[in-house]
Parts: sequence; C-alpha cells; structure tokens
Amino acid sequence: MKIGIIGTGYVGLPSGVGFAELGHDVVCIDAIKQKIDDLNSGKITLYEDGLEELFNKNRLAGKIKFTTSMKEGVEGADVVIIAVGTPPHPVTKEADMKYIHAAAKELAQYITGYTVVADKSTVPVGTGDDVEKIIREVNPNADFDVVSLPEFLREGFAVHDFFNPDRIIVGANTERARKVIEDLYKPFGDKANMVYVNRKSSETIKYASNAFLAMKIHYINEMANFCEKAGADVYEVAKGMGLDTRIGPKFLNPGPGYGGSCFPKDTNAMAVMARKYGVEMSLIETTIRQNDARKFDMAEKILKATNGKNIAVLGLAFKGGTDDCRQSPAMEIVNALLEKGAQIKAYDPKAMTVAKTLVGDKIEYANDAYDAVQGADAVAILTEWTCFKDLDLSKLKANMKSPVMVDLRNTFSKEQAESAGFKFTGIGR
Repeated sequence: MKIGIIGTGYVGLPSGVGFAELGHDVVCIDAIKQKIDDLNSGKITLYEDGLEELFNKNRLAGKIKFTTSMKEGVEGADVVIIAVGTPPHPVTKEADMKYIHAAAKELAQYITGYTVVADKSTVPVGTGDDVEKIIREVNPNADFDVVSLPEFLREGFAVHDFFNPDRIIVGANTERARKVIEDLYKPFGDKANMVYVNRKSSETIKYASNAFLAMKIHYINEMANFCEKAGADVYEVAKGMGLDTRIGPKFLNPGPGYGGSCFPKDTNAMAVMARKYGVEMSLIETTIRQNDARKFDMAEKILKATNGKNIAVLGLAFKGGTDDCRQSPAMEIVNALLEKGAQIKAYDPKAMTVAKTLVGDKIEYANDAYDAVQGADAVAILTEWTCFKDLDLSKLKANMKSPVMVDLRNTFSKEQAESAGFKFTGIGR
C-alpha cells in the first residue's frame, strides 16, 4: 500500500518508519523544508530508542521518502495519515485545530481514487466530522472516508509500542474504510488486536485513556506524600496495590509529576470538552491543578535539603528514552529553582540541545554527570535515565562541595546513597 503521512514529529516519524518496515511504501510530508532536507540526507530529527537504525534501513531501501509536497504524498495513496500537532491554546487550554484543518484543506486537492484519511493526531471529539466536511467542500468529487486512528506510542518506547501494540483502535463509520485499515495492519497477523468502534468513540478513547493514566500518576504521588509522613514505603505500597488485577502495577511510580506532550495537553483538552458539554469531571480538574502545583513543591523540596544555591541537575527531558522537553517536570522545576535564585548546572544524555532552546543561557550545561556536580551544594535527579543508575556515587560525592542528593526519581535507595556519604532525600520513603 502507498501511505502518506502528514507530519514528521514524535508520532509521524516513528509511525512512518514502522509502516515502511511492515512493507508499505511511505511518503512523509512536512512543511518545514530544513527538516525534510535533514531526513532525506539521513539525519534523524528526533531521538527515539531504536528508531535511527530502522529509519536508515528503510530510507536506503526506498521504502520511506520525505517531501514538502502534499501532492507527492497524497496522490495515489491508499491511506493518508494526519499526524500534525494539536498544541493547547495558551489561554483556553483547548486543542488548537489549525494544523489539522490546514492539512485537511490541502490534502483534499490531491485525492485520487478511493482514499482513507486517518486522524492519528489526538483530536477533540467530532474532529472526524470537521475533516470530512472540509474535504468535501474543497473537493466535492473526492472518493474517501475519514477514520479515527489514535496513536498509543509512549515516547521513549515508540518503536517497541508500534510493533507490539496493546490494541489498535479504529474509529470507522463504513465497512469499506475498516477493510483498508485492516489491510494496513495485515502484516501484524494475529498480533494486531483490532478494535472497531464508531469515530466519536475512538476520538474519546484516546483522551479517556490519557486522563485516566494521568490520574493514576497523581494518585500515587499523593500516596507518596502520605507515606513520607506516615513512615510507609510507597514502593511497597505500590507493589501491594499493583498485584490487584483490577489496579495493575503500571503507572504506580511516584515522581515529580507527569509531563510531556500528551498528558498535560490531553487532560486539559478533556476538561475543556467536558465543560463544553456541561459535564463535571472533578477528578480530572483536580489532577490538573495538583500536578501543576507539584513541580513547585518539588523545587521547594530541593531547596530545603541544602543550605546552598548551586544545584546540579541530572535530567531535563520529561522522561528517559526521549529528548522531548515539552511540559517536562524537570524543566518546570529548573525554572522554579531559577526564580528562587538558584544557580544550575545541568546534564541530560539526549535533551541538552532541546533544553537550550527553552532556557538558553539561564543555566550552565555540563559534559557529563560528574561535570554537572563539580562544586555543587546539592544534586537533584529529575529524569529516570537508566544510565544514571550506573553512576559511581563515591566519585559523584568527591566532585561536590556538599554531599546532598535529592532523588525525585528514586534512582538510588536511601541505603545506597547514605553508604556513599550522601545526605539523601527521595520520594515516598
């Protein structure tokens, strides 16, 4: 099949590479010429574990191509996937649909033959209807269907998740469109757990899933606060909870709050949609409010642990395995520390370049973790990179002015840190 994918970000690029690996002919479209030039020259434009190898393999084999031409990507395509951003409006927090609508308007001009247009971006309920209306207005003779095909790729694990999906939700209102999407994923065989629902249900599933997971993270963070006061261990509590099959063990890891491009945006968008329909969603509203407050609480936690202002920060990405700093708890904590007069020297194995675009020269950037802690009054671990687990704590301590560690990802146990001579503060213990 020929697949056109509009957008080459954290959804579009891994999806495009994945479909190419499945044997389809993929054309990725992006309006940013520099990005397309980089991709065509073999320079990958984002970090995802395992992505670069598959990207190069399929690019060299001619299975995936990159262009700024909507015509080139859409003409003759069996499926056109919209994977552009839906960033939150700065004031209302609702999803900004201008990129979706612009993509629909432009692609409509180049539909030839029957085409399935799939919304893979996270979009408000009813977007499929809007996209269908736009295409019909621009090209009344187009033969097409619009489906909702939400993505469930975790950043840092996008390649793994593409090839090992929990489920593939297909919001299709016609049998003809369902058959095309079934053929799209046919190479998966029985591994493709296809769930067919109506389009609006599919659009809702994505928001409902992310909002639920965000609430689960918020819940275990509140439980961590309780454990710290009551003398319990949140990890023992989480283990006991997770063994209950009704709860499950995932997303019960305490930390500095959720972040990234999905949970903050999607919980806010879900709350906005609920208010639009006159539905009260107090759990989501509270989760949003308290998660925002947690970043400031964590900054205070760091400052209370030390008498100094020179803070070494390990981790800037919102999670390990990605260079994405959008709505990163680490970046928000860094900004809160700066407002309190802290001087920060930071290190992240993948996100330094991205972080520089957000905070510029407000902080100092280190060559590695040991460089970051040189002369520091305290070290704060803010992102759960696995490489941080391998740090030599004795060497880390020797480079510091004061051996204070605030580990907001519980990378080390209290016993490990204290045996190396650190004054240690963790989460939920």
